[in-house]
Order: sequence, then C-alpha cells, then structure tokens
Amino acid sequence: MSHPPRAIAPDIQCLITEDDTPVDNLPSEKQPRLLTETLYSSWVGPGDGGRFLAAANVGIFALARNPAIVPDVFLSLDVEVAEAWWQKEHRSYFLWEFGKPPDVVIEIVSNREGGEDNEKRQKYARMHVSYYVIYDPVQQVMPDVLTVYRLSGSAYERQTSMQFPDLDLGLTLWEGTYEGKHDTWLRWTDADGAIIATGKERAEQAELERAHEHQRAEQERLAKEHALQQLEQEQQRAERLAAMLRQLGQDPTQL
Repeated sequence: MSHPPRAIAPDIQCLITEDDTPVDNLPSEKQPRLLTETLYSSWVGPGDGGRFLAAANVGIFALARNPAIVPDVFLSLDVEVAEAWWQKEHRSYFLWEFGKPPDVVIEIVSNREGGEDNEKRQKYARMHVSYYVIYDPVQQVMPDVLTVYRLSGSAYERQTSMQFPDLDLGLTLWEGTYEGKHDTWLRWTDADGAIIATGKERAEQAELERAHEHQRAEQERLAKEHALQQLEQEQQRAERLAAMLRQLGQDPTQL
C-alpha cells in the first residue's frame, strides 16, 4: 500500500536561534513593547476573535540556515505558538512550522547600519511579508519618519496610507506618555483609525467610565430627592391651606 509523502522538517539543531545580544538603547526597548502589548491587551484579533502572534526581536527563519532576520516587531495572523514552546523547533518563527510569513514587519531605525531600506527590504520581499514598515524617529536613513510598503508581486511599493485594510489595522504617530516617558510613539489603530489602547489605558478608561457612571447615578439620586422634597413641600402647603379654610368654616373638598 502506498502512502502520501510526509513533510520532513529540516534539521535545526545547528541553528543559532538566540544569541543574547542586548537591546541597544532605551527607545528600542520600549517602542516594540508598546506595539506588541497593545495588541494583546485590546485587539480582538483578525476576523471574529482570530488567532495572531505579535513579537519583538524574535528571529524569522525562511531557510534552515543562519543567520535569521530579526525584525524589531512582527505580526502574523491566524497562527499560534506551539504548546511546547521551549523546544528549539518552536522558539523562533520558522516559516515551515507556521506555514506562512508574518503579515506585518516593523523595523525601528536606531543607527545607519541596519540596512532597513535596502538589504532588509529585499529580504522581507523575498519572504513575501505583505507589509513592511520603517519607523525612523530621527530620520537617520529615511526622508520620512514613517514609511509603509505593501508587497506587489515580488517587490514592495510604497503606500501613502498608514492603514492595512485587509488586516483591519493601521499605524499612526501619537504624542503622549508611555511608561513615564512623554514622546511621539508609533501606535496601532483599528479599522476606523482609532488608537488601540494599552492595558493601562483600558484600565484608566474603565475607571473613568465607572466614575462618570457613579456621578450620573449620584446626580439622578439628588434629582429624585429634590423632586420628593418639592412634592412634600407642595403637600404641606396644601394641608396648611386646607386647615385655614376649615378655620374659616369652609370645606376645602367643596372648592
């Protein structure tokens, strides 16, 4: 009896999947965390609560050889991390394991040596990553702070929009405070262009809504008390008038 051929995973035991290289600066540590944390805190995922994987500084292997390409942030839809994620074959993003490339890759420029707009752009295009984003906060290698490419055929074309309509996501530059640092940050937006909140922002918004609800409830209670007081005052006035009419020999019920 013949059997269908089985896919054989490549031998990865000699691959260097982590080299313990430290993050090179504080902005490069905080900005990726902001991008990954917000998705897990406040985004429902693709479609109706679909699966996704967002990660920072994790190697992507398109081929079973070193070196991997390590984006600052990537997002891959409709995938999930293996249960046994400490095993070497599940600790990095191996395309043959996940079955697809990431949908979005974001590179954050911290120096002029990264090759974001040449070597890396070509590698991500060959990998068939749908969207490639270069965030260059101080414009070291790019003319603009934020540049978005969309894959067209086998090469990238720059798009003017910061939205990814087929993903129901987008990006924007946001001025505000994150983890005690006020700056301009790169943030995810939803399909309507609204910023996707961090966990802390969601908690603060929920607390604010609870405070507003408590204030509304208190206002309604005070309004009811005021209405009852007015009703009691009207009743008291009516009783006093009736008593005066009786003193005058008149029946108030006959008026």
